Amino acid sequence: MQPANSRRLIAEGVGTAFLLAAIVGSGIMADKLSGGNLAIALLCNSTATGAILVVLVAVFGQVSGGHLNPAVTLAFAIKREISAGLAVGYVLAQVTGAVWGTWAAHVMFDENLLQVSTTARAGWGLWFAEAVATFGLILTIVGTRRWKADFVPVTVGLYIASAYWFTASTSFANPAVTIARSITNTFAGIQPGHAPAFIVAQLFGAMAGVLFCRFIFAQVLVTERPI
Repeated sequence: MQPANSRRLIAEGVGTAFLLAAIVGSGIMADKLSGGNLAIALLCNSTATGAILVVLVAVFGQVSGGHLNPAVTLAFAIKREISAGLAVGYVLAQVTGAVWGTWAAHVMFDENLLQVSTTARAGWGLWFAEAVATFGLILTIVGTRRWKADFVPVTVGLYIASAYWFTASTSFANPAVTIARSITNTFAGIQPGHAPAFIVAQLFGAMAGVLFCRFIFAQVLVTERPI
């Protein structure tokens, strides 16, 4: 039996809130403890983000699917695995949860609750990186679901932790995350004016990922048998 939609929406909101608390909170902690070493700070931030994704997708996956990401919800809407109406509800819950999670991190670390980021993140390289990062995330989710569905939490967490390092943008790959990171002037921040281009790139990457998965996984692999 499918969980009631209210439970799904709450799961998406709470899950995304914890995701942002981890992203922003670990960024603040890493910045405080790294002594100005950005490589160490990014390592701490990426490790915490990858780890919390494993936990959250495992915890909420059987309730809402554990999307925690409007780009992922878009992908499943395109695949017709979620209705348009419920998809809109998911996105609203995700964005709301992301904002609350960011504010929770501010409270925990005694930061000003209301902030606006001043961190510049713009340019074709970063936009392309966001498209690539989101494309890879959709490929990771769809591919793992096809061949070894129980491993989705692990592969998603590992992919994002890795993509922090191999993409120039540090792999936001999530419109809700991007919006929430525009309201924190901490290690994880992005200027609000630079967020829309990131989101457009992410949605483009998600749609491209769905199309690629539809093509690459369309054929059933046939194992040759001895005559």
